[in-house]
Amino acid sequence: MTDATASASPTPVAEIPFPPASLKDFLALCDGRWMSLRSTFALDGSEDWHNSERGEVAMRHQSDATGAEALEVTDDQGRALSSLGFAVDGVLKREGVGAMAAASGHWQLRDDGSLELNVPASEGALVLERIWFIKPNLRLRSTTLVDSHGTPQQASFCSEIRRVSAPSR
Repeated sequence: MTDATASASPTPVAEIPFPPASLKDFLALCDGRWMSLRSTFALDGSEDWHNSERGEVAMRHQSDATGAEALEVTDDQGRALSSLGFAVDGVLKREGVGAMAAASGHWQLRDDGSLELNVPASEGALVLERIWFIKPNLRLRSTTLVDSHGTPQQASFCSEIRRVSAPSR
């Protein structure tokens, strides 16, 4: 299991503006360990149309001197799952393993504080993801895979709750 202090945010969550007004603030809210429940839905009419699973990830963001941001994602054993690089011009670079293999796309922080990611997939398909915070410790994600004609093929919804330490007495 990942040590909670290794992925703790350098800025206390209470000090980060909410809702986040910048990409840096948004990614700072992502820092920490998260428990998640993801439901995935196949929209192609197959009999195995629904799946739900629990998981845990740790996230840590970093900034560089050019203003670019990065988000590192590991599993509950500390193994790297993916790395997202956010360039100032809206270009997104993803590196990872398996379904999260390397890809380039675009990101946009919306006026409502949500982050939208668009990443091309195989055969002209596109993965559309929206991530937003309801509260600093409750994050939601919706993802839709659309084919080259814009027809949704798969959708998922994920709720994530930040793991926090018990208050010291």
